[in-house]
Amino acid sequence: MAPVVARRRARQRVRILPLAGARSRSAEDWWWDRLAPSGSGYHLLQSDSMLLVLPGPGPARPRAQRRASRRAQLLRLRGARAAEAKAKPRTAPAPAPAPAPQQEPDPGWGDRIPLEILLQIFGLLVAADGPIPFLGRAARVCRRWHEAASQPALWHTLTLSPPLAGRPAKSGTKTEKKLLASLEWLMPSRFSQLQRLTLIHWKSQVHPVLKLVSESCPRLTFLKLSDCHGVTPDTLIMLAKACPQLHSLDIQHSMVESTAVVGHGWAGAELGAEPGTARPPTLCSPPPLQGSCCPQLQLLEVSTGLNHNSTPLQLPVEALQKGCPQLQVLRLLNLTWLPKPSGRAMTPGPGFPRLEELCLASSTCNFVSNEVLDRLLHGSPHLRLLDLRGCARITPAGLHDLPCQELEQLHLGLYGMSDRLTLAKEGSLLLTQKWCHTLQELDLSGQGFSEKDLEQALAAFSGTPGGSHLALCSLNLRGTRVTPGTVSSVISNCPGLLYLNLESCRCLPRGLKRAYRGPEEVQRCLQQLLTSLPPASQLGSSSQPALP
Repeated sequence: MAPVVARRRARQRVRILPLAGARSRSAEDWWWDRLAPSGSGYHLLQSDSMLLVLPGPGPARPRAQRRASRRAQLLRLRGARAAEAKAKPRTAPAPAPAPAPQQEPDPGWGDRIPLEILLQIFGLLVAADGPIPFLGRAARVCRRWHEAASQPALWHTLTLSPPLAGRPAKSGTKTEKKLLASLEWLMPSRFSQLQRLTLIHWKSQVHPVLKLVSESCPRLTFLKLSDCHGVTPDTLIMLAKACPQLHSLDIQHSMVESTAVVGHGWAGAELGAEPGTARPPTLCSPPPLQGSCCPQLQLLEVSTGLNHNSTPLQLPVEALQKGCPQLQVLRLLNLTWLPKPSGRAMTPGPGFPRLEELCLASSTCNFVSNEVLDRLLHGSPHLRLLDLRGCARITPAGLHDLPCQELEQLHLGLYGMSDRLTLAKEGSLLLTQKWCHTLQELDLSGQGFSEKDLEQALAAFSGTPGGSHLALCSLNLRGTRVTPGTVSSVISNCPGLLYLNLESCRCLPRGLKRAYRGPEEVQRCLQQLLTSLPPASQLGSSSQPALP
């Protein structure tokens, strides 16, 4: 019952609400709808003093009149509203808002960086990691970055290596051709300021690449070829003529004709001849060397492996001196070579006036003699380093006649070959007297100088008390006849000594025959020598060598 009553009351409330905008209803109308609603079967009958509710349909006229009055009120209300709308001045409709212009997307902070600052940032990254692959990726970020990454100043050092090293020959050739096609349009636009170029694992396209370099990279100063095949003399001649500033050529583990390197006056060549190369290298003196096609070259290094079956090489000493007047470093390592005969009528060469380093080290005996050394160094007063390890034909007298007066490093060690040779037993004093004030490193390992000769030679390092002006910091006496008194004297007179090698020295007591590294170990060696030395009265009788 409760829900029914609630719904009925809600309908009654709705029925008695006045119409919006109409006048409030009279009491008669209210009672009429309240006591005899339409459809109820009753009607009202009003008399002078009472109001009767009678069953049955009542007269329809009063209700019709009320409905008509309601309609009239609604019509009047609508008319008033229409009159107010007409009275208001008509205004033109507001124009539709214009569509907002389409804004381009924000390029971001990368495009707002000035080009000069962007070049400096890229330059730091290139200096740390190289131009590849960073510059190629940066060029795809935006137009500003592409412009910065395309500046030739950033492409000054480059390493090119086809991917998938160790691949089959056919696929490797295709890969090199694809990379070569990319270089054909990169070289003219970006590599015009290239200075250092390294090629690694190029087997078939070395000549086309170097041809592009000679056409587009006139400022090239350094070229390195590692594990490359097919380097011919014509290729390097073409490169030498197109790149006059080239001063260093590094060729390692590559199949190269040696006439392409030494024969054409290259300085800066490190030629690594692999064991099993098809043809043995030979050196000659072609016209490009004599014509000085590379006068700015400064370093020449020709080295082979430890394979001793190679054919002896002929080095054109005088032609090399004429072709490379700026040569500063000459290294002929592990080579069995012969100087080209000078002949009776041939005048001496100009020498190497700027040579500072000469290395003729070899693991076997070579044919370098005093005469050959004089032909190489007669015009080299500024020599600082002389490495003659394995050159058993060189004598102290021949070294004493050299024009260099400020030699800093002298290496005369004989490793594993002194037992088969007849070595000089005197003359070491000539070496130390001439260079005792400038020598920093001295290597006499394996030499046959006597105990007395070594004592006199090393006594030259005493100089003033304390030896404060001496520069000796490394001394290698391995396998020599040096005595404990001589060693202790050297350590006392050379406080800057940092390395001392006394291995296999038969005249030293047990426990001291080893290498000492660092000032602490060297001073410890001195203390042990002082405690092991016999009294002064017995020093003269202790000439018998101690067994190892």
